[in-house]
Amino acid sequence: MASKAKKLSFAKLREVCAAMPAATEDVKWGADLVYSIGGKMFAVTGLEVDSKFAFKVEDDRFLELTDIPGIAPSPYLARMKWVQIAPDCALSQEDAAALVRRSYELVFAKLTKKLQREISGG
Repeated sequence: MASKAKKLSFAKLREVCAAMPAATEDVKWGADLVYSIGGKMFAVTGLEVDSKFAFKVEDDRFLELTDIPGIAPSPYLARMKWVQIAPDCALSQEDAAALVRRSYELVFAKLTKKLQREISGG
């Protein structure tokens, strides 16, 4: 997972977030674009292009990921196992997108069963 050919495109990661079922986006704290599912955040990025990108990871992957150059514990959210990546981190675009999709899944799984059914349409 630690191979990198070029700088990550945060614009492409934003597209991944926006494409997730029932995902919403809004601006919080004046300068952050927040992606949520069922009112719960699964990704946060700066309004400025390539400023930062943060998302939730699995508890057992947190230390592994934060050992990768360009990935750090996310300010204010690290205790909930969020990481923040830099555009030049040692991840491929595909690996970064997979981690963002996994963040969505982790947050979705914590929603109430009723809300999960409403979002899933069943």
